[in-house]
Amino acid sequence: MIEARHLRVLRAVAQTGSFSAAARELGCTQPAVSQQMKALEQSAGTPLLVRTGREMRLTQAGRALVRHAAGILAGLTAAEEEVAAIAGLRAGRVRLVSFPSGSSTLVPTALARMRAAHPGVWVSLDEAEPPRSIELLRNGDCEIALAFRYPEVRGADPSACAEWEDLVVRPVLSDRLVGLVPDGHRLARAGAARFADLADEPWIAGCPRCRTHLVEVCEGAGFTPRIDFATDDYPAVIGLVGAGLGVAALPELTLESVRPKGATTVRMEPAVHREIVALTLPDLAHVPAVGAMLDQLAQAPGR
Repeated sequence: MIEARHLRVLRAVAQTGSFSAAARELGCTQPAVSQQMKALEQSAGTPLLVRTGREMRLTQAGRALVRHAAGILAGLTAAEEEVAAIAGLRAGRVRLVSFPSGSSTLVPTALARMRAAHPGVWVSLDEAEPPRSIELLRNGDCEIALAFRYPEVRGADPSACAEWEDLVVRPVLSDRLVGLVPDGHRLARAGAARFADLADEPWIAGCPRCRTHLVEVCEGAGFTPRIDFATDDYPAVIGLVGAGLGVAALPELTLESVRPKGATTVRMEPAVHREIVALTLPDLAHVPAVGAMLDQLAQAPGR
């Protein structure tokens, strides 16, 4: 196998015309140049130099190799510089996938800090709810997935319990659920409510994972919720509640970027939280740009 260090020596010999002059240019000894040229000729399987008196003359094979060496060494230098830029966070790419309420609250702050700290790193954003976002991560379609789960119902969903076990998990936020009722509702002025207090109400549910969790929590409180409407769009949930069509339980994060109109929030008891994390694959966690983005996401709740 032809090694890059041997090509550098060959080029120096071709440019200077002797082993001793090449050694001076490369900052090594003449015997070291001789040994490396001998190793290169063994790899090539043919003589590359012919000694004529005090000068060295390239053979036809030597001239061909020197001609190719220029492009090979230039490519290696460019590759080394690009890798060094990525390692030094002067360049790089991170593809981030987030669930919608995270995209509108946690992600903007993290992206702004990332750009300020490392302007050469390019970060893209797509949206997907878990478990789809985790599938994208495992399939190589992103480097980081901002995802969530509900620890209280892990035992009821074995797949949710196992879906993170081989990933690097960076905690971001513990997001409490709050109740949302129409302004004129009997509990609107109470400030707090139990899930059982809403047993007879029509419910408006969110994404499939949140919907499953809502049923679990309500059944734990002794009733099965009557879900009249279900939508992945949290502003739509809030709008339906504000129109008096039912009640909902939403993560606090979803209310940060949408002003409830015609709806009032109440504290739900017992407290229920969803766990928000940034996920990546173990090998990707060592990539500097990915690690830096994980750090920014972990700091985002303090925005």
